[in-house]
Amino acid sequence: MAKDKTSRKAPMGSGRDALMQAFREAQRPLRLDMLLRILGLHRKEKRTLEESLEALQAEGRILRLRGGAWGLTDHMKMVTGTLQVQRTGMGFVLPEDRRRTDIYVHPTQMGEAWHGDKVVVVLLPGGRGRNPEGRIVRILERGLKEMPARVVKRMGRQGLLCRAADARIKVHFLVDVTGLEGKPQKDDILVVSPGERVEDGLWAATAVRHLGSEDDVSVQERLVKINHGVPTEFPVPVLEEAATLPPAPGGGDFADRIDLRHMEFVTIDGARARDFDDAICVEEQGKGWRLWVAIADVSHYVRPGSAMDREALERSNSYYFPQSVEPMLPEALSNGLCSLNPRVPRLAMVAEIYFFGEGSPGKCKFYPAVIESKARLTYGQVNRALLLGDEEERLVLRPVLPMLEQAEKLARVLHQRRRERGSLDFDLPEPEIAFNIYGETVDIRRKVRHFGHQIVEEFMIAANEAVARFLTEKEADFLYRVHPEPEPEKLSALFKVLAGTDIAQGLPREASAGALQTVLQKAHGSAQEFLISRLTLRTMMQARYSPEHEGHFGLASACYCHFTSPIRRYADLVVHRALKRALGGDPGPTPAGGKLVAIADQLSQHERKAMEAEREILKRLTVLLLRSRVGETLTGVISSILDFGFFVELNEVLADGMVRLSSLDDDYYAFIPERQELRGERTGRTFRLGQQVKVRLADVNVGRLEVNLELVREEGDDTPVPTRRRSAASGRDGSGRDGSGRGGRGRSRHDATPRVKASPDASPEVSADGDMPDGDRLPPWIRAATEEDDPRDTTRTRRRRDDDASSRDGGDRRRGRSRNEGARGAGNPARGKAPRDGAGGDRKKGDGRDGKDGQAGGKPAGKGQSRKGKASSHRKGQGRVKKSDE
Repeated sequence: MAKDKTSRKAPMGSGRDALMQAFREAQRPLRLDMLLRILGLHRKEKRTLEESLEALQAEGRILRLRGGAWGLTDHMKMVTGTLQVQRTGMGFVLPEDRRRTDIYVHPTQMGEAWHGDKVVVVLLPGGRGRNPEGRIVRILERGLKEMPARVVKRMGRQGLLCRAADARIKVHFLVDVTGLEGKPQKDDILVVSPGERVEDGLWAATAVRHLGSEDDVSVQERLVKINHGVPTEFPVPVLEEAATLPPAPGGGDFADRIDLRHMEFVTIDGARARDFDDAICVEEQGKGWRLWVAIADVSHYVRPGSAMDREALERSNSYYFPQSVEPMLPEALSNGLCSLNPRVPRLAMVAEIYFFGEGSPGKCKFYPAVIESKARLTYGQVNRALLLGDEEERLVLRPVLPMLEQAEKLARVLHQRRRERGSLDFDLPEPEIAFNIYGETVDIRRKVRHFGHQIVEEFMIAANEAVARFLTEKEADFLYRVHPEPEPEKLSALFKVLAGTDIAQGLPREASAGALQTVLQKAHGSAQEFLISRLTLRTMMQARYSPEHEGHFGLASACYCHFTSPIRRYADLVVHRALKRALGGDPGPTPAGGKLVAIADQLSQHERKAMEAEREILKRLTVLLLRSRVGETLTGVISSILDFGFFVELNEVLADGMVRLSSLDDDYYAFIPERQELRGERTGRTFRLGQQVKVRLADVNVGRLEVNLELVREEGDDTPVPTRRRSAASGRDGSGRDGSGRGGRGRSRHDATPRVKASPDASPEVSADGDMPDGDRLPPWIRAATEEDDPRDTTRTRRRRDDDASSRDGGDRRRGRSRNEGARGAGNPARGKAPRDGAGGDRKKGDGRDGKDGQAGGKPAGKGQSRKGKASSHRKGQGRVKKSDE
């Protein structure tokens, strides 16, 4: 029977309105062939339909799903948040609702979003590990209206080709420099305002200002401040409000305060410190001691809701850089009126605590006071006088020396008691940058830590705990400093690794949080102390602020808060106001409920921003310093191992670089995560954490902030000398994956069963570090223009590439195997330093070593990951915080 053609539905067409109607009527995702039928279109119109679908997706109205189907974003799970991109190219969207888990975003799912943008992400089926996976469908707001860019070359009379100076933003700009003063040179840094997209990976931009040469430390600091949105100017109303305050406290300010100006308070800080939050005084009483900790009374001058208060909350903390500081409060307060400067009266909130002989706290009192610091001491002075017995220094400190000797005794007792209760102490090196008289970086060395640091640290921890206990008993609304226990799976993985070390005998049977102190004590002084300290550090969770009482694992403290640094941390200011209210005072409105939760989240986020900025400036200065040392042979210790290579912490300068598996030609290496080692299949050669190695500084890349190393053959080593060559394959690492560092056991050349090598057919859309290859991101006419003058293509590297090309036939092809091709590393995940209170306690600005207040090593590689398509991220370690971070 013939079909009734007249009953066929009239074609709807491929217009956007017709498409949207089709999706709404279907009430489910539709594939392309189904859309053709519904819309009554011929297959020849398939391309037109695809273009319409792509246009709707660009508008964020529909989304292409895995498997090829398309669906309405209105019917999908969408989340609004901020995109955070790592230098590897991997990204996470941090939801505005901080109760939600961060959403992993592969580089191919980011669209035109950049690091820091406010975006809408739609959740995709599946996900990686604990993180859901998503695709960015809409950019709500650019994170940076202006950004630094590095000059690559001149393009015409009024234009420059620049690359974003932030390694997390993988784009180039065609910059209009009309009206810009001066003539920027290659490798100079500009601030540009991005405009419209020209091509994939290429955007138009307008030059805003010329910062200067990238070799200038001040330029690098300004660049990092822009990258991370660090405020550099106070609004006029804030400065006007600060100007109304007196230069010093007067008679009316002393009302209702206890006068302690007769007492021997001193401040102990670094030599370059200018803002003094805290002063201490100790007296021996009977079989114990009485400790006074005086903290600057910022809340007396900064009232809730004032212009200074709003700006302080917006900044959340001070930002410290090697040659500059961006304070939370105007300098009239931070360095003047509030700072506990010597020999001048200052207002303070005091914690007075009695300690018994064994270190347990007795009665505590809290009250507003007026004090006068008798001396501004440095850690070095205290160390020379107390520990080294320097007679000249002891003579200088004679007026306060008896008090300091009692302070030393009490600090040692408190430190021992804290260790006995299970507090963790990761004494890892902290960098100190040395400059010459011209402000140039000449060295990055290990900061010397004196017992003076320990004195201040122990007293600040004691004061923070005492205040937290008091406010908890009063049921006050305030911010705790909380540090959760490590996750069970991380502890289990750690103890599996420890089972293969020299301290395996006598380890606790169960992998528990309480056993970690035992682990560190057993490792102390052993050959594997470095390895065990690093691995234990990486199991730690991230500390944060919270209105909820959750305890502090790293300090083994049941009740903890931040009270001792209100000049540089807004969280401490919140605690001061809560303390005054609990004591019957009137500090003004204090936050509670949802508002307090929001403040806690903001402060935690801004703290991470400050640490990221500090890590970036350190990395930038490291790369610039090492650029002049390319070719030198150095020694170091393996500090982190990934499936595409390992990081080496250098001995000669406190910096690290990566040895990629692509530079090891003597064997195929397998990454064994449970032992944290790389092992050669043919030679059995192993590389493990803590192993001493000799390396050559091969090259540095300022744009990517990379330091690349090559192993140097030791005398008597018969293995072939590694040669650094680039593969012509897809740019993947030897694991056959996308170089993200996530996933199961990494493979180089080959692994155990089954043997899998990097596939030359693997998707080239993302390079080994998650970055789009520069050549693929730029139009051919731009690519041709940049190849000759690529700032990374030095004479040395060009010569090496020529040598590589001529040697491949006699190397890899002769062996009949594909080479290792390592991922581009972005920085050592083990080198990050976390806020100190995770394990190191309360330390002073720039003079202490962080413990593990955050996650440092990245997620351990999981198993069974796909070799194609998706790469994942390493979570990097956390950075330094500059003053006491209790």
